[in-house]
Amino acid sequence: MAGKTMGNKRKKEKLMNLVATLLVFIIAMLVLLPIWWIFRSSLMSTGTLNQYPPSFIPREWLWSNYSKALETFKYWKYFKNTFSIIVPAVTFGTISAIFCGYAFARLNFKGKKLIFNVCVGTILLPGMVTLLPLYVFWTKGLGLGDTYWPLILPFLTGGGFFNIFLIRQFLMTIPKDLDEAASIDGAGRMRILWTILVPSIKPAVIVVGMMLFIQIWNDLLQQIIYINSMDKFTFAIALTNFTGSFGTNWPVALAATFMTILPGIIIYMFGQKSFVEGIVLTGMKN
Repeated sequence: MAGKTMGNKRKKEKLMNLVATLLVFIIAMLVLLPIWWIFRSSLMSTGTLNQYPPSFIPREWLWSNYSKALETFKYWKYFKNTFSIIVPAVTFGTISAIFCGYAFARLNFKGKKLIFNVCVGTILLPGMVTLLPLYVFWTKGLGLGDTYWPLILPFLTGGGFFNIFLIRQFLMTIPKDLDEAASIDGAGRMRILWTILVPSIKPAVIVVGMMLFIQIWNDLLQQIIYINSMDKFTFAIALTNFTGSFGTNWPVALAATFMTILPGIIIYMFGQKSFVEGIVLTGMKN
């Protein structure tokens, strides 16, 4: 009787696992569908693209649309401009988030709880509230209009308190005994941080870096406010003007769009394991 009950339980578990797998597969296909639709549309002719009902797979693969897109869409120039912002901003943002998170997790100083609570409250502050004052400060106050600096310098403060909070939560899961043992051996705070703590919170560091990357990559509003010169356009700004450049040639326009989102997809593929791990472990105690 017990064996029969156990067998029924295993069958039920297998059935539930199968249903869950199918559900995840369906959701994944729905998420990937827009990307595939852009890709398949970029390989069609204008006449084929306008046909109804639409075909899921292109009947002819017109790779020439990509060469045509490169003739009009200054892809590599926009690529260089975009990463001129992303590389320093992500680097500064991640490093400063580590330092700030370490301060809140390990150091004791006056007003620590008050400062932490005030910073947590800034997460609820809409970005539109500070947009105008920051614009006046960067352009009228410091004269940094039409430069990349207003898009880079704010990341010296961690790129938002959520990143600092994430690092802090991971550091809180690491026993302080490790710090004490290392200090007894003569290690200073900086050595403890970079040789012991940071390697232990690698998933959190990767999550912060990728979230900063996504934030900057999709930040059309601030980029279009601060950047005015066409030779300084990023991908986000350039794509808002692609219809005027390509007219009604949507396959070529979608080819440029797919080339634009491709770097983000590649970067996420390399870091997705640590990204998912970091999200799952956020706030968990060992």
